[in-house]
Amino acid sequence: MGRGYEDGPVMLDSDLGDTTAAADTGDAEIGSGAHLLFRDAPDSVTFRKLRKRLLREMREAIERHAMARPGARWLVGISGGKDSYALLALLHDLKWRGLLPVDLLACNLDQGQPNFPKHVLPDFLDRFGIPHRIEYRDTYSVVTEKVSAGATYCSLCSRLRRGHLYRIAREEGCEALVLGHHRDDCLETFFMNLFHGGRLSAMPAKLLNDEGDLMVLRPLIASAEEDIAKFSAAMGFPIIPCDLCGSQDGLQRNVTKQMLADMERRFPGRKQVMMRALANIRPGHLLDPALFDFAGLAPTATPQTES
Repeated sequence: MGRGYEDGPVMLDSDLGDTTAAADTGDAEIGSGAHLLFRDAPDSVTFRKLRKRLLREMREAIERHAMARPGARWLVGISGGKDSYALLALLHDLKWRGLLPVDLLACNLDQGQPNFPKHVLPDFLDRFGIPHRIEYRDTYSVVTEKVSAGATYCSLCSRLRRGHLYRIAREEGCEALVLGHHRDDCLETFFMNLFHGGRLSAMPAKLLNDEGDLMVLRPLIASAEEDIAKFSAAMGFPIIPCDLCGSQDGLQRNVTKQMLADMERRFPGRKQVMMRALANIRPGHLLDPALFDFAGLAPTATPQTES
């Protein structure tokens, strides 16, 4: 168990001001009051505001959804994309500040994609003293063999990757798999399910897997993709492009992403309003009898008659 924390979900301190000494977490650190990951971070007002906003959003998401159990161990999925780099850096930033009492293990699943730069992630993680595990599993060949020409790889690729990450989490004694999905991913999933699946369903911040032994956590769920992209660019992360999903045109998710971008351009702030709506559900104003007892709904007062 982490030192100085009680059992149960932790309520995180709201103070994200400058820290001059690292918490006793074992993380790499430097004397300037920041985790080693931030050694070369820009020293500008704009970047500091961006970093603070992302930290606040992550902290609030962790607290609101009771993600952090003191002493727990989290497996942090890192693909080499901007989102997972930002996830890793911000989690370590919170942990360094003493605001996240869990152990973090970064994990990359090398899926055997052609020309994948195998040295990039190990070099990056070693340089910053981040505990990690790199695992090779050739899911690329399975996906390209099983999926017919013109079809999308995303579903099968995701299922195979998730299965291996669950296995690794169990092997490493982790109770949670932590992923870098953000606000835009959540909204895109909602509209894809609405338009193509005929259901109201989005991307939860906290999910129990089907086997009931692992949690899936998304601490960036309230953060905008635009902010994450700016953060990752400013941090200079060595981004690795995806040669599967990222190289296919015409995906439903890409179409949905463009639709949301157009809406945000015409009506600024709409994405944030939609995210608030996902946390403000009125089952009695929908049509699902499994969520609301319409059959039991009856008048509770006698009609008033005019004299």
